[in-house]
Amino acid sequence: MLVVFSNIIAIYRKELQGYFASPLAYAIAGIFWLLTGYFLIAILLGPDGLIQQVALRDQMGLTEPPIDLSYEFLQVFLRLMGTISLLVLPMLSMGLYAEERKRGTLELLATSPITNWGVATGKLLGVITFYSTMILPLFVLQAIALSVSSPPMSPGIMIVSHLGLILLAAGVLSLGMFISSLTDSTLLSAIGTFALVLFLWVVDIIGQAVGGPLGDALSHLSLISNYINLVQGVIEIRSLVLFGSYVVLGVFLTAQSIDAFRFQRS
Repeated sequence: MLVVFSNIIAIYRKELQGYFASPLAYAIAGIFWLLTGYFLIAILLGPDGLIQQVALRDQMGLTEPPIDLSYEFLQVFLRLMGTISLLVLPMLSMGLYAEERKRGTLELLATSPITNWGVATGKLLGVITFYSTMILPLFVLQAIALSVSSPPMSPGIMIVSHLGLILLAAGVLSLGMFISSLTDSTLLSAIGTFALVLFLWVVDIIGQAVGGPLGDALSHLSLISNYINLVQGVIEIRSLVLFGSYVVLGVFLTAQSIDAFRFQRS
């Protein structure tokens, strides 16, 4: 067991070093920070931002219904962050295995003493860590902005909501890793992952249109509805199970894909 763990850590460190040495990864992070930073300022300080809306309500003497500005900001901003993340995550996962295929190193991984699921787990942990470092500066900015709110925002709500964002990313990245293992084209991998994310994004709408038991089952697969539960600070077991299931499914399918590749080579 200790050997398996050390192998996963070795793959994790290799993958993480690759991201921090990749100009493309920095470009993706830069675009992510630019978009989310713009929306953070616009939501708070823009002409139609929350602060301006509350000031206008005060001028008009409106007190009902009361507005919890810090909570409203967190809801709006994290929903936007989730949407932007769903557009950015396929670009982070597209090279997890596609680059290995292109360089011809996938066969070495497939025939190495490290199990396929161990390699997949190490790669997934690496990209999740890189994504977490992307949202860390934004978490700090939110904490600074909300530190002056009255009443103060509960730290628990912030932690749970950002945990939801990381779980959302983990599920998408795991599925994207599987799609990346099927092709040597990073572009096809990104497009395929985005198409899958788009389906899981709108499956709730499809479920509502279908109705009945089938519609309920489809709605339970929704990324957005389960993410919104966590953003609201509500920890539901079904949401945690769903994201965990996507992670496990992605790792399992990736390991099976590499097994099939090794069988073809042999």
